[in-house]
Amino acid sequence: MENGLQLYNTLTRKKENFEPLNGHHVGMYVCGPTVYSDVHLGNCRTFISFDLIFRYLKYMGFKVRYVRNITDAGHLEGDRDEGDDKFAKRAKLEQLEPMEIVQKYTLGFHDVLRMFNTLPPSIEPTATGHIIEQIEMIKDIIANGYAYETNGTVYFDVEKYSQTYNYTVLTNRNLDDMMANTRELGGQDEKRGRLDFALWIKAKPETLMRWQSPWGVGFPGWHIECSAMSAKYLGEEFDIHGGGMDLAATHHTNEIAQSEACYHKHPAKYWMHTNMLTVNGARMSKTAGNGFMPLQLFSGDHPLLSKGYSPMTVKFFMLQAHYRSTLDFSNDALDASEKGFRRLMNSLNLLEKLTPAATGDFEIEPIRLNCVKAMNDDFNSPVVIAELFEAARIINTVYDGKGSISAAELEKLKQLMQDFVYDIFGLKDEESSNTELNDVLDMVIDIRKSAKENKDYATSDKIRIGLQDIGIQLKDSKEGTTWNKL
Repeated sequence: MENGLQLYNTLTRKKENFEPLNGHHVGMYVCGPTVYSDVHLGNCRTFISFDLIFRYLKYMGFKVRYVRNITDAGHLEGDRDEGDDKFAKRAKLEQLEPMEIVQKYTLGFHDVLRMFNTLPPSIEPTATGHIIEQIEMIKDIIANGYAYETNGTVYFDVEKYSQTYNYTVLTNRNLDDMMANTRELGGQDEKRGRLDFALWIKAKPETLMRWQSPWGVGFPGWHIECSAMSAKYLGEEFDIHGGGMDLAATHHTNEIAQSEACYHKHPAKYWMHTNMLTVNGARMSKTAGNGFMPLQLFSGDHPLLSKGYSPMTVKFFMLQAHYRSTLDFSNDALDASEKGFRRLMNSLNLLEKLTPAATGDFEIEPIRLNCVKAMNDDFNSPVVIAELFEAARIINTVYDGKGSISAAELEKLKQLMQDFVYDIFGLKDEESSNTELNDVLDMVIDIRKSAKENKDYATSDKIRIGLQDIGIQLKDSKEGTTWNKL
């Protein structure tokens, strides 16, 4: 089906026409958070990016099943099956049950994504809710000859798998180099090969999160969770698999291996990855001390932040960069986004105040087509934002009486803004949602209007200057008086 949409496929390392496997039905799986701590900004960027993709696919008329999992078990500290269980370690630290940790940070994750105004996925499965499916998949992989059990732990046999399939198909890395560069670990003698990874891990006596399996009491490996849940809800083959670029080398590589070893099929047609975050040019990380959390960014409670920024400002800032580009946080960049976002919202608030003319100076269709063209070019949100500012310029020009717009074009303009600002980008006006402030300012503007009508210019100016001193600017025009935050 020709739909005009092109997206960059990590698997083929090029842009491709988007052709869903099942007509108008699209299956999309995105790796969700491991809920043992507060969600970090890198995760948020990934979920905001795929929310944009989800919204645009729906705008195009696709019926999308968006699956985003919750990892609530089986995630060890190291990618190579070493270290403590992240949930058990956090539970011990906070003196809670592991599932209390899961509940606490799942709720926190949902709260942050609500602040960013993202849509919930169609299905949000948990790893603990799909232990049976994971065990059945592991049994099939063993039966197909691609896994083996040692002392209650089941390992995936990468060398055996690589005789038939390409283990590095997603990243194009050299397998021999990977073998040579993978360090030996404690318990390595259990594995046949250095790159082998655990599908099922034997529980230690002190392990709290444990399940019965054909190989004894244990818990699933991290990678098998996503393979089992994506297959259950989207089938053995589906359209889009997404996540952060940090997942490609290990987690997604192992997901592909598991699915091919089980079903003899590559799981996803298109692999999409978001790029990383930097702060003042340096990679964001906890160890570098520059890894602030979303709530710290909102409050400004971090040494690297000069002040707090609202969720919509942060979301707008993220959308100003392409999802495959590095996104660099700095106070200057956030300040610029804050001003730009307010400018856009202030213009939108004038839309309903515009009076159409019999004929007009502006055509909206070219702007809409440019927005669609940009989104069809691998979801190029920065180009769309530039077009939306052109639409905002038209609104301001008409409102100031320096141009006119016909009724038909005004309706197109309203629809354009509804579609792209609200429905596709998922932005909202945080100021206009403050009804108490709106009511107070409407009353103050009415008092000022009466003062001007009575030629009491001293009171009128006092109100205008007083509001300006507290960061609120009044703007008079033939349509009336509007306000915006400076």
